[in-house]
Amino acid sequence: MHPTTIGLFTGLLLGLAWVVGGFEAFVGTAVLGVIGYIVGKVVAGELDLTRYLGASGRSHR
Repeated sequence: MHPTTIGLFTGLLLGLAWVVGGFEAFVGTAVLGVIGYIVGKVVAGELDLTRYLGASGRSHR
């Protein structure tokens, strides 16, 4: 799916959340969307969080 199409659907869903649930639902939906985006990047191997989680200097036995 093209990134422009994904952005369009994301904007529409955020707008719908705002209309139905108010500003708090809009912010909650946006935050969960960002978390889902980050998790998707990690699962796809496009983002490495070991540097931020402090696991890079540890040896795993």
